[in-house]
Amino acid sequence: MNVRRRLLTGTAIAGATALSLGTLSACSGASDKDGKPQVVASFYPMEFLAKQIIGDADVRVDTLTKPGVEPHDLELKPRQVGDLSKADVVVYLKGLQPAVDEAVGQSEAKHKVDAATLTSLEKHGSSEHGHDHGDEGHEGHDHGDEGHDHAEGGHEHEGGHEGGHEHDHGGEAGGDPHVWLDPTKYAEVAKGLNKKLAEAYPDHKADFQKNTDALVTKLTALDKEFTAGLKNRTTDTFITTHAAFGYLAERYGLDQEGISGVSPEAEASPARIKEIQEIAKEEKVSTVFFETLASNKGAKTVAEDTGLKTGVLDPIEGINDKSKGDDYFEVMRANLAALKQALGAR
Repeated sequence: MNVRRRLLTGTAIAGATALSLGTLSACSGASDKDGKPQVVASFYPMEFLAKQIIGDADVRVDTLTKPGVEPHDLELKPRQVGDLSKADVVVYLKGLQPAVDEAVGQSEAKHKVDAATLTSLEKHGSSEHGHDHGDEGHEGHDHGDEGHDHAEGGHEHEGGHEGGHEHDHGGEAGGDPHVWLDPTKYAEVAKGLNKKLAEAYPDHKADFQKNTDALVTKLTALDKEFTAGLKNRTTDTFITTHAAFGYLAERYGLDQEGISGVSPEAEASPARIKEIQEIAKEEKVSTVFFETLASNKGAKTVAEDTGLKTGVLDPIEGINDKSKGDDYFEVMRANLAALKQALGAR
């Protein structure tokens, strides 16, 4: 997502790292100021997984992205860069936060875990309008383990909609990093992270496995809730400020239409607004969704111009006082309720 990506320069990061390491040279490289082993997560979805897996173990989990901060806009302070180098484990998602990617690359953390390597990334954007899911789409896709191999085709959009809706998040294959919005793929990441954390803290391996099994069970149940909840719907199409919900759409046979492509703050062109009007009418769309951490100007403009309602569909990049819940599961269920209403699911 190209939203005011402000990076510290390589020189600044290197200098900040050196300064922080010098200041912390007397400290243990495996613990924070409280003497606890430390895991540093890049932003909320990674923090949530780490905390769920670690559970009651005497390991501290910190995040670089504080509540209310749009993750893509994150600027790292020298102290945060230093935290990366003194941590036992750094958990991040390459391609989502360039400032973090660069800092992690220069850090001396013992274990660097890129969640993007723990599952398969795909390219997503707005759906190819007119894509026919057929009867299967309304029954809720059961993709299993092989249902997401769409890197070459799938829903990648090649310029059919003005504004460029293919994600451009970097990463090894330019894939969409929003994997946590698909409970099944999030479970894959959880399983991989469990193994990495067990390598870092072998004494807690059994507890981590127990916690991971419980988490995967909850994510599997959530997936079933989405499948059942979206089964009988009047339309497959939903409209969002930007195309962050590709994995969710793919999993449940939906078509997402991003107003302004990958950037939630970009203004939609008159041509795109007209196209959204046509899509909304043709596909019986009732709602334009905006987000909690990003500007909702585009969504409100389109809603006013099209006569549609507005609602919230949260990409869960962070939890704040505007979130429709206190954790990942609560907000995902709020997303499900919003989608059911917007899609006419019964």
